[in-house]
Amino acid sequence: MAQSGCVIGVDYGTDSVRSIVVDTEDGHEVASAVHYYQRWKKGNYCDPSRNRFRQHPLDYIEGLEKTVTQALAAAPSGTAHNVRGLSVDTTGSTPVAVDKNGNPLALLPGFEENPNAMFILWKDHTAVEEASLINEHARTWGGIDFTKYVGGVYSSEWFWAKILHILREDENVRRAAFSWVEHCDWIPALLTGNNDPLAVKRSRCAAGHKAMWHKSFGGLPSEEFLAGIDPLLKGVRDRLYHETHTSDAASGTLSKEWAGRLGLSPEVVVGVGAFDAHMGAIGGEIDPYILTKIIGTSTCDMLIAPLAEIGDKLIPGICGQVDGSIIPGMLGMEAGQSCVGDVYAWFRDLLLWPLKNAFGSTAAVADATRETLVAEIAGRIIPELSKAAATIPAGESDVVALDWLNGRRTPYANQRLHAAIAGLDLGADAVRIFRSLVEATAFGAKKIVDRFVEEGISIKGVIALGGVAKKAPFVMQVHADVLNMPIRVARAEQACALGAAMCAAVASGVHPSMNAAQKAMGNGFEREYRPISANVEKYREPYETYTRLGRFVEDELTR
Repeated sequence: MAQSGCVIGVDYGTDSVRSIVVDTEDGHEVASAVHYYQRWKKGNYCDPSRNRFRQHPLDYIEGLEKTVTQALAAAPSGTAHNVRGLSVDTTGSTPVAVDKNGNPLALLPGFEENPNAMFILWKDHTAVEEASLINEHARTWGGIDFTKYVGGVYSSEWFWAKILHILREDENVRRAAFSWVEHCDWIPALLTGNNDPLAVKRSRCAAGHKAMWHKSFGGLPSEEFLAGIDPLLKGVRDRLYHETHTSDAASGTLSKEWAGRLGLSPEVVVGVGAFDAHMGAIGGEIDPYILTKIIGTSTCDMLIAPLAEIGDKLIPGICGQVDGSIIPGMLGMEAGQSCVGDVYAWFRDLLLWPLKNAFGSTAAVADATRETLVAEIAGRIIPELSKAAATIPAGESDVVALDWLNGRRTPYANQRLHAAIAGLDLGADAVRIFRSLVEATAFGAKKIVDRFVEEGISIKGVIALGGVAKKAPFVMQVHADVLNMPIRVARAEQACALGAAMCAAVASGVHPSMNAAQKAMGNGFEREYRPISANVEKYREPYETYTRLGRFVEDELTR
């Protein structure tokens, strides 16, 4: 360890942040720590009925300091002296309004409790109207279609739509906001003390996939285009950035303040940040034309290919194609589903309603006992449903569902869409409905594969990582059957954090390239799900029914 050194990967998820200390020689995890956002845990600043999900920057700062120091405390003595680099991945697009000094407005007097002054989480869909404006303007303004490298459809989950929504909704924030910074750019800026919004090293990953940055445009979309969407965007471009950087680059070194707070040397290199799924693909050992699926509350599907082989081909309907967004020198392509693990969690919570409410108010059981029972049952619902659903033969049930509980990300992003369940009768019990929901998420995954294949992009295999991939064998087998492809599950418990650690190893000069870091630090694979040929055939008709149901809902029932 002393010879090769260690690096730290920091993974900001939706509910928590995790830091891992990794040996750069063989990639084994030396120590780790996790912190759950306290304000988020209480539901502060969120309104699910309005699809508003905001996170306070203090949750991020507290989590960063606690997890890094706790992980180092749990590591062997002297580990902190061997740390060479630190890199960060975050959710995205998760931007925040900042002042001229790069401070998120929620850290300033008068804005501490204002959700519009906080980070706008990736799953926030309050900007649906603004996304529609961007799409309409891109098609009709008469100039370059700035959406062409993000699949031809701009999403309410992304940078410009969220900015415009806040500017239109909140005059106080509009007046105070000098610029806007993605979460994955702000943490490295905070750690290095390079907070000037005009000088922050911006992530190529975030800029290309979510902000329509492209080198052929000379950077971000033109001032004329942006101001034409809404005059409130006039001048914002000039207060953002022109250059972007891949995740093998260094943002700088730890500031004296943060070196002291973390117990590290000020010589520790901080890498350029990126989104969790993209660094997760690195940690999962992505290869060209191997679709890497990060399966959690939602999915992000990553694909890379040599630039020379793709050339000028555009892939409509995906979430962007960006030079170097995953592996420098490779075209990074992103797709995904807005709701996967959240689909199963929704159904679990639906079934839990009587326990939490009717049973929750009974005086026949002590409060502590009641809470313990509810918590235990909540943890057992999905495993028990999965066990029972696995006994139903593929294609036997007439129940079919759509997985659009949080809109559709790919193909062709549309956050106005809603889910549906069809084919219900008196025999449609909880198990059959659950199975239809699992099949729906697999059918949604197949739609993504079909979109790539239809455009001539081959998919040679599938890698899966994330909580669902590692903990839900029934779900993964259904996916393998529907996709008719083997699915390898990455062994790494924290593939996103491991990917961030690999990036830190390259940014700090320990390894010369991402490929070298992957070969040295990769954890390999723990399991492979192979399609069952009989099930492959049985899923063809339900998949067509899913397609017809989706077409009906989109055409007839979308507001």
